[in-house]
Amino acid sequence: MALRTLPVPDGLAGDRVDAALARMLGLSRTRAAELAEAGAVRLDGRQVRKSDRVLPGGWIEVDLPEERPAVEVVAEPVPGMGIVYDDDDLVVIDKPVGVAAHPSPGWTGPTVVGALVAAGYRVSTSGAAERQGIVHRLDVGTSGLMVVAKSELAYTGLKRAFKERTVDKIYHALAQGHPDPTSGTIDAPIGRHPSSDWKFAVTAEGKPSVTHYETLEMLSAASLLEVRLETGRTHQIRVHLAALRHPLVGDLTYGADPVLASKVGLTRQWLHAHRLGFEHPTTGRRVEVESGYPADLAAALEVVRGAYT
Repeated sequence: MALRTLPVPDGLAGDRVDAALARMLGLSRTRAAELAEAGAVRLDGRQVRKSDRVLPGGWIEVDLPEERPAVEVVAEPVPGMGIVYDDDDLVVIDKPVGVAAHPSPGWTGPTVVGALVAAGYRVSTSGAAERQGIVHRLDVGTSGLMVVAKSELAYTGLKRAFKERTVDKIYHALAQGHPDPTSGTIDAPIGRHPSSDWKFAVTAEGKPSVTHYETLEMLSAASLLEVRLETGRTHQIRVHLAALRHPLVGDLTYGADPVLASKVGLTRQWLHAHRLGFEHPTTGRRVEVESGYPADLAAALEVVRGAYT
């Protein structure tokens, strides 16, 4: 972490903190706003938010994290990745399991961004270089629908829609046992796991997280659920259902039964982004798309239906 201390130039007096900081440090306004919202910006020793105004003669202090080396986007086709919807502004893809949304340190496998580049798609230049066009993500081990922005206008509109929670994100999940009640809402904050850096957990200090679920089919060993996310925290569905003592079938990271996972042939959590609905960011028309279960999840569900009923 590096501390930068700068005087407010007379020409920027009265500007918003994010706008002034962007000009003073050569950052994007989005990055400057992120630093302010993270509590990393102070004006004359007082913490300020992105919309506060800078004062003439004031001093700005900024805690700048060390920048990690840029991660290269590798153009690589992804077998099995389907295009569900495509126009000049956005593309909706059906992501297979084992594919990351975008490159990241330590990940050497295929990515949605790399697959789109390999297929000749032009995506929005907004966002970090390795995440251009990405407005939301799915875990590597989760299959299903993702929307990627192609135009700058679509990127801005979709990011706002996800932030304002106007996008319908519907998942299907196979959870061990039978949640009681059979439908309901899980409202519990999620943060980093206290003892495992790669996991998340329900914690008092976590971010607000809300998951709605409804039982579609009750089987003897598990329940097929329809899940709607109100927020979009990392591993949210997996963490919330594990907290109810109903981990997803196959999700060994969050306490699933390894014997059941082996019997149904799963090496990942039974979770699929089944349906996505949103207002088109440029036309205003409603876009509704749906994805069927991939082969591994469909086979596992049939085993549970047949062998455990």
